[in-house]
Amino acid sequence: MKSTHVFLLAGVALLAASCTAEMRQNLETEPVAYGPLNHLVVVADSSLWASEVGDTFDYYFAGAYPILPQPEPIFDLRYFTPEELMGADERRELRTYIFLADLQQKDSPVTRLVEADMGLEKVEEARKEKGFKITLAKDKWAKGQLLIYIAGNDRAALIASIKSQYTAVIQRIRKEEEGRLDAGIYLGGTNDTLQEELRLKLGVTMKVPADYFRAMDNPENRIMWLRKETKGLSSNIMIQVLPYTDKSQLSKEGIKAIREKLGKYVGSEISNTYMVTNDVDLPMLSSAGTFHNFYSVEARGIWEMENDYMGGPFIGILVHNPNNNLLYYLEGFVYAPSESKREIMQEVEHVIRTARF
Repeated sequence: MKSTHVFLLAGVALLAASCTAEMRQNLETEPVAYGPLNHLVVVADSSLWASEVGDTFDYYFAGAYPILPQPEPIFDLRYFTPEELMGADERRELRTYIFLADLQQKDSPVTRLVEADMGLEKVEEARKEKGFKITLAKDKWAKGQLLIYIAGNDRAALIASIKSQYTAVIQRIRKEEEGRLDAGIYLGGTNDTLQEELRLKLGVTMKVPADYFRAMDNPENRIMWLRKETKGLSSNIMIQVLPYTDKSQLSKEGIKAIREKLGKYVGSEISNTYMVTNDVDLPMLSSAGTFHNFYSVEARGIWEMENDYMGGPFIGILVHNPNNNLLYYLEGFVYAPSESKREIMQEVEHVIRTARF
């Protein structure tokens, strides 16, 4: 009987130890990635980053965000060598990483890391195909991480991959950030009253943040102006529905003509002021594309207040709906003196892109 008791006690002890270990593992939760929007960590060997590869990467990923009154970068870059990255836990808990590896440098710590994460099959593809390979991974060290590996046979291949693929890489990063951007914009919910007004008066469905209010409603010309006002910041969205007459409307000049008329409704506290497009100090850029499967033209530029010292950036999207032969003009513009405008513009653009017709 004594030996039986010993066996039973040993079994209970093992079970308790097993449960304790399991409970401890469950309590040790995986860290959640942190960091602001537009923050990008680059990991590369110091010699590679100091070369033309680093210069090329900086040019395409930290170049000027289009188009703002004062230059601001597309991304805020933070650079680590692999040794620096592994030297502190918090450096491995950020949100977005890009690893640059020259596969010619087989003893490089970054090359070894990229080969291990990408797998030898994809590394061989990089060597055999175009000379480079881009691979994505998620949640390596923390939840919510995006990791992008760019591997090239040599420095020339890396430069070629950066030049040819930067647009796709940026779009992928933006897609990953979209959820966080949306959560911040709609933290307070939506303005259901304004959403219903837009639907009934303009035939536009849009997800309007709760902190926006109606600044103007012009039923005759089918215009509505929405605003958000906080200390030192004014975010604005203007929507107009127009009849489609000919393709000349869907042009850079067409957008400028629409917004010059809309600008007459926007003034300051000074009399005889109105908003105009300033395409002298900075050009107004335009490009054709699609907006939820409808043909569209997008324009970015800066505006200023005639007879007053005010100005800021804008984005305008003109969409043709052939089902009802109407044009929908959606514009976001901001006034934020002395403030960074990159994130503010991303917010108003995100809102206008929720529009459906």
